[in-house]
Amino acid sequence: MFKKRTLTFLVSGALMAMASTTQAIAAATSFDNFTALPGNVAAGSLPESSPFQLANPNWTQVSIANRTNQLSQGQANSGNWDMIDANETGGDAGRYLFMPFETSTAGVQRIDLLNSDYNTRTVTLVAPGTQGFVSGDASRWTPWGSYLTAEESWGANSTKGRLFELTNPVTATGTGDSNFVQRAVIPHVSHEGLAFDTNNNLYFIDEFNGGSIYKYVSANPNAVNGDDYFAAGQTFALLVNGGNNADATGAFTWEAITDATGGALPSSVLASDGLIDGRLSADNVLATNYQRPEDLEIKTLNNGDQILFVATTTTDEVYSFNLASNTANLFVNSSTIDQATGLAVGGVFNNPDNLAIDAEGNIYIVEDQPGGQADIWFAWDANNDGVAESVGRWASLSTEGAEPTGLYFDKFNPNIAYVNVQHPTSLDDRTIMIAVPEPETYAMLLAGLGLIGASVRRRKNFR
Repeated sequence: MFKKRTLTFLVSGALMAMASTTQAIAAATSFDNFTALPGNVAAGSLPESSPFQLANPNWTQVSIANRTNQLSQGQANSGNWDMIDANETGGDAGRYLFMPFETSTAGVQRIDLLNSDYNTRTVTLVAPGTQGFVSGDASRWTPWGSYLTAEESWGANSTKGRLFELTNPVTATGTGDSNFVQRAVIPHVSHEGLAFDTNNNLYFIDEFNGGSIYKYVSANPNAVNGDDYFAAGQTFALLVNGGNNADATGAFTWEAITDATGGALPSSVLASDGLIDGRLSADNVLATNYQRPEDLEIKTLNNGDQILFVATTTTDEVYSFNLASNTANLFVNSSTIDQATGLAVGGVFNNPDNLAIDAEGNIYIVEDQPGGQADIWFAWDANNDGVAESVGRWASLSTEGAEPTGLYFDKFNPNIAYVNVQHPTSLDDRTIMIAVPEPETYAMLLAGLGLIGASVRRRKNFR
């Protein structure tokens, strides 16, 4: 029996009730039912509480948290809300959202989706500046039920770029830092994306022009806590076509940059704190360089193959890496067809930063384009070969000075998504919930709205 949770908000004058289970589901989504937007929404043309032009006019959006409210409630909140994840396992799974602050005094906050009181829904769990934490960016729930975040900052002597685990994310109160633990076996890099494969290997990147892609293989991959998972393990850097190259596709291998316990090899370079410098160590093994790799996602196909997706901001590309066949491809670039025009997307596809994946395995690409020109793109890869046939604008952000970040699809309701509006000119960061009204709840409303015209809906070979 699945335990239900209900979430109620007032959206556009209509009462919205949404139910989802405490077990993640593989289900069809209606987020792939839309007509691609032909261009950007005008900067500042929409209210900050409903800041997106959405590609399907039947979808709804509502602000579920904002920084100005947090400050008025006395919460320590340094802003720049970044990547989103949820408690995907354990008791009350799916109840909470977690996100770090990408500031010079970074922290972590939690949004309680079951709390109907807007004023108390969001709390700071890790106070800004705890343990010198800076530029919080990464955000990932672990297989054993904790929360990982990490520093995008590199810092002097490469001693930033640390990975942290919040060991008690559901119960943390923000009053102490003993449960916010640096996992020093992970080398220093400029972190953003984190992703686990089905064997519980952890993938990460170095966000840098010339940055590498990495895999950490724990000596205890089935650990039930982070102390054991991160106690010992080996980190590898990616080499495509033999390495010593850049922006490469083709066959790939992994080259060790630490020993089996996380210690130094002859090729390893130590930072000034005695830990592994992931950037220089990768260079020493001739790892393939990418131009500012940022976010990661992994999807698993019905045949068991796993595909790792990586966005590279400087080169306006997204790569796919089939972890079964050890083959790298260009997933999306300027030559990919724009669904709205039928022509190459060209220069209107800029600075791909975040990636997200929905219930059917569709990949979404979020642009880092501050100033009201940032879009979210939907990528079609009908045959799952790691090369998208086309992309289409799924949403466009209006808020001045801001970028969308952290797009996250609810694992318990395939028709709910969350996205942050980061560093707006107003300094009022927000979390926006986007939803497809459920037929049983909105039958009359949908009948009143009518159906959209041309739509693009495809089934995916995704588990």
